[in-house]
Amino acid sequence: MSIADIRKSTEQKMQKSIESFKNDLSKVRTGRAHVGLLDHIQVDYYGTGMPINQVASVTLIDARTIGVQPWEKKMVPVVDKAIRESDLGLNPSTMGDMIRVPMPALTEQRRKELVKVVKGEGEDARIVVRNLRREANEQLKKLLKEKAVSEDEERRAQDEIQKLTDRYVGEIDKLLTAKEAEVMAV
Repeated sequence: MSIADIRKSTEQKMQKSIESFKNDLSKVRTGRAHVGLLDHIQVDYYGTGMPINQVASVTLIDARTIGVQPWEKKMVPVVDKAIRESDLGLNPSTMGDMIRVPMPALTEQRRKELVKVVKGEGEDARIVVRNLRREANEQLKKLLKEKAVSEDEERRAQDEIQKLTDRYVGEIDKLLTAKEAEVMAV
């Protein structure tokens, strides 16, 4: 493995960790509704757990209401139950074959709790990036030990890895600040 391979691999892994962090942030709800909010909910579809978007169409009715319309009429109570029992604290109402999921307004205390959750997610993402830096540096030291690279090349590569780490940690911080502002906005 060369220095370029290590750098490329580390950068790809860091990019994936950023994507994962963005995905985690999208699950933290603000007062507004969005269809991705229900994506992780599993519905019991004939004995098999299926994501909700594979058994129903999920749409926005308005800024604070999500509409869920199961493709099979007999799935309506099952989907309703899955939404009710999810960790989102939502209370859907069924009208015929359409399930309406209103987003409750957030209290100040709940907003502060959500900010703590968001900060925790951010710290986890930073830890992942730092662990990737450590792994890359260990691979570089191994190359140096095997005399595949010179000390200067290893030092330069470590500096590049550090710059990558700083860039991705900065990106995490920006995403974190934006999400905090979004959560605290009334």
